[in-house]
Amino acid sequence: MPPLGPNGERARIVVAGRTLEVGQITTGSDRCPIVLLHEGLGSIDMWRDFPDRLARTTGRDVVVYSRYGHGRSERLREARNPAYMHEEARVALRGLLAALGVAKPVLFGHSDGGSIALIYAATFPGEVEALVLEAPHVFVETLTVEGIARAKAQASDGDLLAKLGRYHDDPQGTFTGWNDIWLQPEFAAWNITELLPAVAPPVLTIQGRNDAYGSEKQLAAIAAGVPHSTAILLDECGHSPHRDHPDAVLEHVRAFLADRA
Repeated sequence: MPPLGPNGERARIVVAGRTLEVGQITTGSDRCPIVLLHEGLGSIDMWRDFPDRLARTTGRDVVVYSRYGHGRSERLREARNPAYMHEEARVALRGLLAALGVAKPVLFGHSDGGSIALIYAATFPGEVEALVLEAPHVFVETLTVEGIARAKAQASDGDLLAKLGRYHDDPQGTFTGWNDIWLQPEFAAWNITELLPAVAPPVLTIQGRNDAYGSEKQLAAIAAGVPHSTAILLDECGHSPHRDHPDAVLEHVRAFLADRA
């Protein structure tokens, strides 16, 4: 596999019995590294050049990985359950950080990755330096479910799976694993707002005003539960601020982390 950047590396690591692809960009800094947590259909490759730009902008090492069932990691063998993001935070992410020897990282999570970051920070107090959350989910909105239902129609009628095939070894399995659970009736009750008061590190939330998968209610709920959070709303921006407005996102993150360890 190609490296993530000029000095990036790829590795395969077994965590909780599953093989994951992991990449790292090393800057030589001793500051807390940034760990990128991708969206529901994401992978290492879908970050494109953002990890390299993030490392250069912040002067921090950046670690990125594809979750189980994504990218070039081990293929999904079973259906997701409503607790899959809790399991990802408490078992997979916990095990990966231990295997890599990463202590007290900055967790940068996009969409599902933002939710996983919040669960991790709430579950393991004192083990996260800061959180950067792009379009995170803390409860299920009708808007989100409608957007995911549209994605299912696109997968059936369009070329969505072919596009996903550029980034995933098993695009159908990756798509089904994400799409099916979000459309299950029992998933409508998924909600992590009760965990928010346990989130101790500083939090930066970033969302596009044109996000088709979540509204500003998500950021409002985080602000209510985590008073030490800062919210940024970007105009003319959809569900992926780091792709729609990378320069703005990088500058907000740089400023947010400037005085952190």
